[in-house]
Amino acid sequence: MSTLILGGTREAREIAHIASGERGFDIVSSLAGRVRDPLLPEGPVRIGGFGGVVGLRKWLANNEIAVVINATHPFAGTISANAHSAATDLGLPILHVRRPGWSEQPGDRWIRVPDLDAAVREVAELGERVFLTIGRQGVAAFAGLTKQWFLIRAIDPPTGALPPHHELLLARGPFAPADEQRLLRKHRIDVLVTKDSGGDQTAAKLDAARTAGLPVVVVDRPALPPGAVVVESVDAAWRWLRDIASR
Repeated sequence: MSTLILGGTREAREIAHIASGERGFDIVSSLAGRVRDPLLPEGPVRIGGFGGVVGLRKWLANNEIAVVINATHPFAGTISANAHSAATDLGLPILHVRRPGWSEQPGDRWIRVPDLDAAVREVAELGERVFLTIGRQGVAAFAGLTKQWFLIRAIDPPTGALPPHHELLLARGPFAPADEQRLLRKHRIDVLVTKDSGGDQTAAKLDAARTAGLPVVVVDRPALPPGAVVVESVDAAWRWLRDIASR
């Protein structure tokens, strides 16, 4: 059964690993190509965009894909919507794998916002030294804040405009709580900005902010398309895929 896994996440790599070891599954993983040195999954991999809904629909048909698993980052809203539309147009089953978001804990000082523009407005009022951990995309939204200093952490350098006062820290998780606490102290951070990515790879910064009593601006995830079939774990995705295959 030819299966396209839209990936770039640990969940996608784990699904590809499991399915590649099972008879009857022909797996191809697709990465957007936005990270220069991505962690590659097991099995065949294609890198790059599809050209919107029309291009993806054509690719699925030309490659005789039977099933689509969208295991992209929770903030990959465009490809999630395009994949859902393309698969639905072709009558293909599609599953969206979304790890659970982070939950606020006692002692947290979270400010939830719907998007980056709202995060910018909050940051302008909250502090002067900002730890920005939203990845490289979206950093340009903060370029107009001239009074704040930013520590910007990302895997690859941002390509758009940057705030005038900043330091760039290139790093890939997981991060340890003690290291995150030292980072906050070293740079005298007084507010953290993050997307609600979920998972344990970068959750330590939330523990560090809680310990330090810092406010955290948390950007909510974009909504999945109406009618989307969603699971939260690799095990649930694998059960779904086997069930589809058994039919």
